Amino acid sequence: MQRQATAIERIISEADHALRVLALPAMGPVPAPDDATPLDTPARSLGAALMRINHAGEVAAQALYRGQALVARRPELRAQLLHAADEEHAHLGWCEQRVRELGGRTSLLNPLWYAGSFAIGVVAGLTGDAPSLGFLAETERQVAAHLDRHLERLPAEDRRSRAIVACMRADEARHSADAEAAGGTPLPRPVPSLMALAARVMTTLAHRV
Repeated sequence: MQRQATAIERIISEADHALRVLALPAMGPVPAPDDATPLDTPARSLGAALMRINHAGEVAAQALYRGQALVARRPELRAQLLHAADEEHAHLGWCEQRVRELGGRTSLLNPLWYAGSFAIGVVAGLTGDAPSLGFLAETERQVAAHLDRHLERLPAEDRRSRAIVACMRADEARHSADAEAAGGTPLPRPVPSLMALAARVMTTLAHRV
């Protein structure tokens, strides 16, 4: 009975966290200096769209890591996953604030991104701790590459967005390295390609919706 109660409490906690991510603004200090450089309409529109995509990615990252943590076998792995999720929540706030500053909005499909990513995280976690860490490492590797492409696309004059993305990119690369150092194993060959395909679908939809 005690074990069942603990599981129920964790499920309730995850539901509460999901509601907080999806329903409450995640505003927080942004690691970029205030910049009064005026941006023309195309630059503002592009910046808002790219930061909306990044915000959707951080919603997904929250769900993914918390899903993995929910079923992690080792307490230290669960702690590592929750720490990464906490840092991703900071990214969520940075992206949301920047989207608002640029006059944009976040993705209307965020509940879908959260639910789907949480389910994927649980499945990844159930494969075992080493594959779960490998999944984390590959996810962050692909996210870092995605952010590199955004740095190429963001206008040079949008220095505030660029600073946010650069800081996020450094954190994602560290998460990937930490997961590998903790014992993450390479994923089977088709899996990274399927992950990249799923990410393309999400980014394409989040760009518009």
